[in-house]
Amino acid sequence: MSVTTSATAADAVGKPVRGEPDESSDVELTVLMPCLNEAETIAICIAKAMSFFARAGVRGEVLVADNGSTDGSQGLALGKGARVLSVSERGYGAALDAGIRAARSRYVILGDADDSYDFSQLDEFWSDLRAGHDLVMGNRFRGGVAPGAMTLLHHVGNRALSFVGRRFFGASIGDFHCGLRGVNRDRIMALGLYSGGMEYASEMVIGAMLRHYKIVEVPTTLGKAGRSRPSHLRTWRDGWRHLRLMLLLSPRWLFVYPGLLLTLVGAGVAAALLPGPVVIAHRLTLDIRTFLVAAAVILLGLQSMSFGIVARRFAASYRILPEPERFAGPLAAVTVGRGLVVAGVMTVSGLAGLGWSLARWGMAGFGPLADALVTRVLVLSLTALVAAVQMAFTSFLLGVIELPARRDQSCREASARAIIARDRRRACSDGVDES
Repeated sequence: MSVTTSATAADAVGKPVRGEPDESSDVELTVLMPCLNEAETIAICIAKAMSFFARAGVRGEVLVADNGSTDGSQGLALGKGARVLSVSERGYGAALDAGIRAARSRYVILGDADDSYDFSQLDEFWSDLRAGHDLVMGNRFRGGVAPGAMTLLHHVGNRALSFVGRRFFGASIGDFHCGLRGVNRDRIMALGLYSGGMEYASEMVIGAMLRHYKIVEVPTTLGKAGRSRPSHLRTWRDGWRHLRLMLLLSPRWLFVYPGLLLTLVGAGVAAALLPGPVVIAHRLTLDIRTFLVAAAVILLGLQSMSFGIVARRFAASYRILPEPERFAGPLAAVTVGRGLVVAGVMTVSGLAGLGWSLARWGMAGFGPLADALVTRVLVLSLTALVAAVQMAFTSFLLGVIELPARRDQSCREASARAIIARDRRRACSDGVDES
């Protein structure tokens, strides 16, 4: 059993490395620790990781991704035999991303360097990685949280954000933000993660879920951090960044579902008020003003849904999100031509209603209207015309978004035709030479 963990100062401190791991290395596992002023605990964490390597017979390295420490953490890490990577771009996600790229092994276990996780007990992470899982997540709620290790606000926030993640992305992960996790380096790099802050943890889980990676959870104990300085975590700011990322990566929940709800509510209220006023209670009557609000709500809902369709198509075209599976048929059915046809039908309907309303007004001598139905039909007709314009613009915008994808497809087809033609010329040439 050999333990590959030591490194000299000359080759241990450097820029983030991109590309494949060193093929000449026999390192099986990298324990990656992002670090920013962890002088009180970095040596303890490294020693625990080393003890796991020795006990489990693993050829491993400890890689410290230092994010600009000023307390001597780098020297302490080097003194304990770790490799230190200097990461100039600030941020938790930036440090982890650079560390994963610089790892010398196929498997990487990530964990905070504040001694809140026990690096000497990585057996389940290691065995699950070797069993073929792409992402092995720790679960602090199943493993236990030591007294004082997590504030009540952080506990509630983690629970809430994990619930949102499960609801938005169909995940079965109980703890989205556990700082201890194991990854298959190549598979995680293939996700093209880009977040530089704390939300990198959420992006990794979401990306792995959307691409159907093999994910498993391991009960993990969260201990009280050994540092005396304040945590780098900013509760409200970082919580918002996690939630914002989840919303941006789920156009359905950000745009489509709220828009659908608004449209249905607006249409229901408008249908109830179309025959005339509705008396709810004494001195509470819903009439034309409420009808106008319902029409505005319908337009807002339709606009929100169109945003969702455009956002989802954009995300798929630029590979921010994979092609949708659940709603692939309906989304594929939304084309420029079909959208313009629907817009045309809505325009004709709106103009017909507008013409009818003007005719009825003319019959009244273009004076005050006693028939409230005319006003209601007029409002619905104008709503249909505005919605038709929205639909037409949305259809053209979808066409603009699809232009790069069509261009790339044309280039690929041209390349394929060129290759086929070349192969045919070679075949003909070989035939001539044989004859």
